[in-house]
Amino acid sequence: MSPTPHPPRAAWIAWAAVCVIWGTTFLAIKVALDTIPPFLLGGLRYVVAGTVLAAFLVARRRALPPVAHWPRLAGLGILMLGFGNGGVVWAEQYLASGLTAVVIATTPFWMIGVDTTLPGGDRLRARQVVGLLVGFSGIVLLVWPSLAVSGGRTAEVLMGIGALQLACAGWAVASGFTRRKVVAADVLGAAALQMVFGGVFMLLVGTVTGEWSALRFSLPAAGALAYLVVAGSLVAFAAYSYALRHLPVAVVSLHNYINPVIAVALGTLLLGEPFRPSMLVAGAVIALGILIVRPAGRPGSRPRRRPTLPRLSVASSGGGRS
Repeated sequence: MSPTPHPPRAAWIAWAAVCVIWGTTFLAIKVALDTIPPFLLGGLRYVVAGTVLAAFLVARRRALPPVAHWPRLAGLGILMLGFGNGGVVWAEQYLASGLTAVVIATTPFWMIGVDTTLPGGDRLRARQVVGLLVGFSGIVLLVWPSLAVSGGRTAEVLMGIGALQLACAGWAVASGFTRRKVVAADVLGAAALQMVFGGVFMLLVGTVTGEWSALRFSLPAAGALAYLVVAGSLVAFAAYSYALRHLPVAVVSLHNYINPVIAVALGTLLLGEPFRPSMLVAGAVIALGILIVRPAGRPGSRPRRRPTLPRLSVASSGGGRS
C-alpha cells in the first residue's frame, strides 16, 4: 500500500511513538537482564506478545496465515527475532545499552552486503564500497575506546560486538528472503506467528543453556519485561505498521537514526553508562556511511517497490532487534 498524499496527524504521532519506544527498549532490556537470563527474556517477551496479538486478531474474526505458510514464518521468526533480538539481548550482558543501540544501527551495511549475494540482488557498486568502508571506520571508532578501558573484559566486549553482528546478519538474511519470498498473508497475523516462533526458539535455547535455574522476577525486571511486551512489541509494532501505511518508507526508516540517540541519553542519565564525545563522532561517521551506501534514485523516477513484512521490533531491531 502506497503512503497517502497528505498523511494524517495520527501517522506522525505513530512514527514519533516508534522513535521513542524503540529507543527506550535498550534500557528496558538492560534493566530486565538484572534477574532474567537473556534468551528467556527474549523468549518470554515474544511468546507472550505474539500470543496476545494472535488472540486479538482471532477475536476480531481475522484469520491467521494458513498452516502451509507456518514453516516460512517460523524461519523468518527465528532469524529476525531468535538471532536478531536474541543477539541484542545477549550482547547487553556485556555492553552498555547506548553502545548496543549505536552498533545495531549498522544493520543497513549487512543488508546491502547480503543482498548482493542473493539471486537477483543488486551489484555492489564503488559508491557502496566507499560507504561500507566509511561505516566500518565508524564502528572501529565507536568500539575502540570501550576495548581500551575494558581492563580484563576485552574478551567480553568482543563477544558482545560479535553477537550484535550476528544479530545484524540474521536480520539482513531474513529481510532479503522476505523481499523475494513474500508471504501472502495479513501483516499482523504474520507478525504474531513470527513472534511466537521466534520466542519459542529463544525459550528452547534458554532451556538448553540452563537459564531456568537463574530466572528470578524482581519488581524492576518484571516491569521492564512487561514494558517490552506491551510497548516494545505490541504498541510499537502497531504504530510502525500504521506509519508505514501513511508515510513514505524513507521517512519511517529515519527512526533508525533517532533510536540510538534516545538509547544513549537514557543509558547515560538513568544507568550511569559512560558517555564519550567520540560516540557522537562515531555515530555521525556511521550515519554518513549509511547515507553513502543507500542507492540514490534518479530524478523523476519512481523506485521499484518491493513488498516486505514490516520490521517487528528493533532493534529489531531493527530492527531488529531491540
